[in-house]
Amino acid sequence: MPIAVIAFDFDPLFRVGTEISVRWQTFALATVVLVCLACAAVLGRRRGLRADDLLYIAIGAAPGAVIGGRIGYAVTVPEAFASGPLSLFDPSIGGLELSLAVVGGLGTAAIVAALLGTPVGHWAHVATIPLLAAIAGGKLTMALGGSGQGRPFDGDWATAYLGPGPWVAAAPAMPSHPSQVYEAIGTVLVALLVLVASSLGLFRSADGRRLLVALVGWCAVRAVVSVTWRDPAVIGSLPAGGLIAIVVGITAAAGAVALSVWWPRREQARAAAARPNWPDPETRPPF
Repeated sequence: MPIAVIAFDFDPLFRVGTEISVRWQTFALATVVLVCLACAAVLGRRRGLRADDLLYIAIGAAPGAVIGGRIGYAVTVPEAFASGPLSLFDPSIGGLELSLAVVGGLGTAAIVAALLGTPVGHWAHVATIPLLAAIAGGKLTMALGGSGQGRPFDGDWATAYLGPGPWVAAAPAMPSHPSQVYEAIGTVLVALLVLVASSLGLFRSADGRRLLVALVGWCAVRAVVSVTWRDPAVIGSLPAGGLIAIVVGITAAAGAVALSVWWPRREQARAAAARPNWPDPETRPPF
């Protein structure tokens, strides 16, 4: 067996006394989500949005994320629900597929934002970087629990988890691709590219295109990284999760193109409606 250059040997549990223990991964993930929500609130206030709306939007994202994530997991690991469709509602079986969880969460969040009467496009624009940061940070937190390990690998940056654990990954001591770190790094690069594009004025209109373009970039990263996962390949080297990422990315790209066409027309129509309709002086009847 190859020896990993990067070996983790620590207690993945944060223990309080002898009765209570919490995974460091869970604690770190909660911290990442809290920080990203706070950043989104600050950015929203700078654009004149109500920060308290973000609380309702975030809560509204939860059911969509769960539904989308469970559907995605059923697609990628159908044998987990062989006992019947009702097993989808059993939280003790399986987990969530990230691509469709993000799509589902964004969908229900947009519905809640629309019901609140707050500008959906503006919140989508604001939430782009915090969302990418949450995804990247969440992927990095997986390294604290040994989850997200890829296929066996004997490269210089292979990782392995030693000691009793308990670790999330199967065969944690086997040197493997740090797939979760690959996706985190790729997502950070996508966020930097989006920030550069924003500084160049490519997303002046807060119409949601920035979020859709960010999703395209993240899905491309996820699809590329998926070839290192331990999941079985479905088409070529791509597992089902990688194919889902490609479909989501293509859909997001189509949405960005559609917004590029529809949004300018919408703004022109609004501007025309706002202009006063003065009658022609020559045809106006005398008083």
